[in-house]
Amino acid sequence: MMVETVLSRSVRLICASGLAFGMHAAVAQTSADSPIQRVEITGSSIKRINAEGALPVQTLSKLQIEQSGATNVADLVASLPSMQGFTTSSMSVNGGGGGLQTASIHAIGEGYTLVLLNGRRLAPATSGSTVNLASIPLAAVERVEILTDGANTLYGSDAIAGVVNFILKKNQTDAIIEGTYNTPQKSSSGSSNNIAISKGWGDLETDGYNILLSASHDENKAMYASERDFSKSGVIPFWDNGKHYNLYQLSSNSIPGNATVKYKNASGVASSKSFGPDFLASGKCNGPNLFNVGNRCLFDYAATVEDVPGLKRNSGFGSLNLKINKDTNFFAEALASSFSNTAQYAPPAQPLGIPVGSALYKKSILPYLSRLGIDPNSVTSVTMNLRLADAGGRADEYKTEARHLAFGVDGSFKGIDYRAAYTHSENTQTDTAAGGYMSLNAFDALVASGKFDPFTAPGNSKEVLAPAVLHNQFSETKSKIDMFQVSGSTELFNMPAGVAQLAVGADYTKQKYSEAPDAYSQGQNVQQPNFTDAIVGGGAGALPIDAHRTNWGTYAELLLPLAKRMDLTMSTRYDDFSAVTNDKNFDTAGNLIAPGKQGESASKATYKLALRWNPLDSLLVRGSYGTGFKAPTLTNIVKPLVNGGSSQFHACPITSTSDPRFPLCNPGSSEYNLLTGGNAAIGAGALKPEESKQFTLGFRLEPIPALSIGFDLWDVKLTNQIQTLSEDVVFNNPKVYDSLLRSYYDPIQKQNVLAAALTPFNLASSHYQGIDWDHTYKTSTVFGKLNVQWTGTFMSKAEQETPGTGLEKNIGRFNSYSDVTFRWVSKLTASLKTSDKFTHAITANYHSGYTDQVYTEDDSVVNVLNSDGTQGDTVAFKRRVSSYTTIDWQTKMAFSKKFTLTAGVKNLFDIDPPFTIRNAGGGNQSGYDGRYADPLGRQIYLVGSYKF
Repeated sequence: MMVETVLSRSVRLICASGLAFGMHAAVAQTSADSPIQRVEITGSSIKRINAEGALPVQTLSKLQIEQSGATNVADLVASLPSMQGFTTSSMSVNGGGGGLQTASIHAIGEGYTLVLLNGRRLAPATSGSTVNLASIPLAAVERVEILTDGANTLYGSDAIAGVVNFILKKNQTDAIIEGTYNTPQKSSSGSSNNIAISKGWGDLETDGYNILLSASHDENKAMYASERDFSKSGVIPFWDNGKHYNLYQLSSNSIPGNATVKYKNASGVASSKSFGPDFLASGKCNGPNLFNVGNRCLFDYAATVEDVPGLKRNSGFGSLNLKINKDTNFFAEALASSFSNTAQYAPPAQPLGIPVGSALYKKSILPYLSRLGIDPNSVTSVTMNLRLADAGGRADEYKTEARHLAFGVDGSFKGIDYRAAYTHSENTQTDTAAGGYMSLNAFDALVASGKFDPFTAPGNSKEVLAPAVLHNQFSETKSKIDMFQVSGSTELFNMPAGVAQLAVGADYTKQKYSEAPDAYSQGQNVQQPNFTDAIVGGGAGALPIDAHRTNWGTYAELLLPLAKRMDLTMSTRYDDFSAVTNDKNFDTAGNLIAPGKQGESASKATYKLALRWNPLDSLLVRGSYGTGFKAPTLTNIVKPLVNGGSSQFHACPITSTSDPRFPLCNPGSSEYNLLTGGNAAIGAGALKPEESKQFTLGFRLEPIPALSIGFDLWDVKLTNQIQTLSEDVVFNNPKVYDSLLRSYYDPIQKQNVLAAALTPFNLASSHYQGIDWDHTYKTSTVFGKLNVQWTGTFMSKAEQETPGTGLEKNIGRFNSYSDVTFRWVSKLTASLKTSDKFTHAITANYHSGYTDQVYTEDDSVVNVLNSDGTQGDTVAFKRRVSSYTTIDWQTKMAFSKKFTLTAGVKNLFDIDPPFTIRNAGGGNQSGYDGRYADPLGRQIYLVGSYKF
């Protein structure tokens, strides 16, 4: 007779020897006087005896979390070889990260990776399902389970890439105080610290209840690019194939300001010239971070940004587990966290119009026109390209307030295991100006009054500009989910090889999402026609969003023991999503109209087949095949077409002088505007759900008790993929995407500019494929017990096909979306327990090399560096970024059962990040890519834990 015990929602499955990912787990007891334990596993709703299952699950135990040296959940997840394509904190340094830190399995994307807390959903940071990992306190995490196969038949349509399940502490009775301090060896900038305390009362099995409370505080100090040689400038000499070059990442937005004059030449053809009035007057560049190019001084913006933003987190967690009777349990959990990411980048950079004939025009532009060969009577417009260094670096404080509550009952009744739960989770994020941004009206007044001259050197106008610096909240985003879940499983009927088991379940979810931009972020529009101000150094044109929808799903899972050593699991799910209700509905002219439904409803049935076969005691073979679908996110549908900021540098895509958009072109390689929005169409033009087909095939072999070898081949195909065309694709294929290149009135520049409209369509198909491996070797040596763990991912395919651009293969190259998919990522850890008091561990982390961002001559990014040190011609360039390997060391000292101290060194040999010439993707850092490499260098850390 089997006796159920109440265990955690998802327990790591282990192979016959108890080795999996280098971790021992609690093995089912089989003695006559001990009950057999059955548990619920990640990716399945059927409880079963502990043994490695048909789906690949990786687990990080508490020990492995400690050995990683990670100080927060995001860094821990980023260290896993199976993770690629996630958002890092450094990307918020003007890189579009928006304060998020996310998870992405196998580079498939953060929107396809489902993050759970104790097996239940968290409110997303977006209108889809992407969770901000920064809202989860690492101090409360007991272990992490990663299912690297789609689990959409159990958890829902957005788990195509897999599931990351954070299991929090449970049934703790001790009081535990933990503290961590981590500092780079080169400076205290970038250091981090953590303090956490937790206390439990009551043992669930003996007392019938357990109450656990936990609180923690985390803080990471910012580090600036100027503090590291490899990132301190955007002008970097380098050698390639025996030749000397210069990376030249500079901005025409400078201080003293530059000017671009548009005029008609003697033949009546529209022309333009750029120059620096101060440079022409003095013959030199007056100010820091300036480089002379032609008649201008360009600004080294990369020298002024942060490599690592400042982070702070306060969090609290509480749980209650109560035995109502021997068969029924009540559980409740609550999590609250407050997280801030303060990211600073370059001073405000803004093209601003100068009225022809104005006092500033007469003072700083007119005197130089004849010198440049420009007839003053032919001038049509003038733009100054300005960098307001004395206003300070632009900084955003992205603050996230997360609240999560779940409660329910589980137990057994007449042979049925059941669970019913309710979850309410909400996420509120604000973006507040923390420095640098300015009011355009206040700035214009300073210029008009003569108090500030944009064409003079910086250093003496901080007090003058201070009243114009903004400190307001730019936007507030709210995301909420309310979810009801019920499930049950039971033994169904006897088969020759065992008992068939069935699980069924259903869930209902209501999701709400809203965005509330302030008046500055909206700018002048129909709702505020009299608003004339704008953000210097920021964007405008945003519109509010207030949308919601409901969805329900039901699923069934059948476990069939086909033979003594073979199990087949069949599961199916049906999901139904309503159309989106938009309470902030705008027409194409920006008028607020009546609330209504947008997009279409979506429903679909999916299935999965999974086979587990043990032909030998030492060999497990497993495989699965399934289908999935993913509904469009709320903002995929309802987001109005708004200003999406500035593009990267591109040659003008309009080449015909007769085209009415041609006068909006800028000379050479330049930044243009981007417009972003959703696709609210209904009928044939409406967004449809994405669909997937995927399979896994793997084995685990244990030829000797000390050795466990595991490989899993996985394959995911996505069709009807919702994708926004990249700006590179639009600008580089103007004939194909001519309709997306538009004239747009910029309320900040107060003139028409060229913009690319980037909206989503079901236009792509993707194919991802690779092999994960997971090997463990344990042995006793004369020095102690040795445990070697080697995990990794080999990517064989990561490709996407879109109409008009064909197939793009993304592995080992910087692609058109400014991302890299690494061919090889691996981690090798060897730990040696020399006694009950000392454990030592050394870890090697490896990322393979890749092809760097490719430039044409027109991109004007790489120059030949002449032997005398002068700049040569701009050249097209293609190079390789080298592989990246770092070594970490750790020693854990257990002075007693109550007190442990851990000391470690990250990046033991102080390896610099590999050099890259990229100027897109991630943050504004130069010389390295903060998404894929750590700029902190060698770091020393201490972790202390005391129980009482």
